[in-house]
Amino acid sequence: MTDLASFPITRRWPATRPEVIQLYSLTTPNGVKVSIMLEETGLPYEPHLVDFGKNDQMTPEFLSLNPNNKIPAIIDPNGPDGKPLPLFESGAILIYLAEKSGQLLPPGAARYEVIQWLMFQMGGIGPMVGQVGFFHHFAGKEIEDPRPKARYAAEVARLLLVLEGRLADRDWVAGDYSIADIAIGPWLRTLRDYYKAAEIVGWADLTAVPAYLERFLARPAVQRGLLIPARS
Repeated sequence: MTDLASFPITRRWPATRPEVIQLYSLTTPNGVKVSIMLEETGLPYEPHLVDFGKNDQMTPEFLSLNPNNKIPAIIDPNGPDGKPLPLFESGAILIYLAEKSGQLLPPGAARYEVIQWLMFQMGGIGPMVGQVGFFHHFAGKEIEDPRPKARYAAEVARLLLVLEGRLADRDWVAGDYSIADIAIGPWLRTLRDYYKAAEIVGWADLTAVPAYLERFLARPAVQRGLLIPARS
């Protein structure tokens, strides 16, 4: 049996299956990227709920795995050279799991096409949609100055038009379904369904992007991953 006792996080979230990947997460757009990826690849894993309502992400045990106090994070007990690998940042985890499983990240030039669209999400779609969520859905909506919300809504609208053009003649952003789609899809869902910001970012004027999101949400592994880790 793999010994994970050297990782302090396992004292707060004990592993009942220490031989499989340990996932520490929450069903946010970034969190479900990894649960969807694990469901898509079939890699065995054990999910642990990091409850923001209880400030789990600020505990010494969680910070020992991710000093940036963000989810998701993983420990793979069977990492490179057979040694346990702790890892945080959703994009890095997606690349690692793709390489480990040999799935959803093609070789050669196509690999870099996927990674560039993954970075498009990490540097653009995610941060900008998150700001729209703050100013449109969360406490930022109480700010009277309309300029911050307008600024981020305009940038998200621009990014959506980039995606719209990219998807005009293809089902997935980088050819076949890949980790780039797993990164982008949850943020589009959150923008439309949770932040309810479709109206302010020109969603109604798009055709390819809404169809893309529906294709993504129709995947069985996506439907499962969106609910993991489950709340008690």
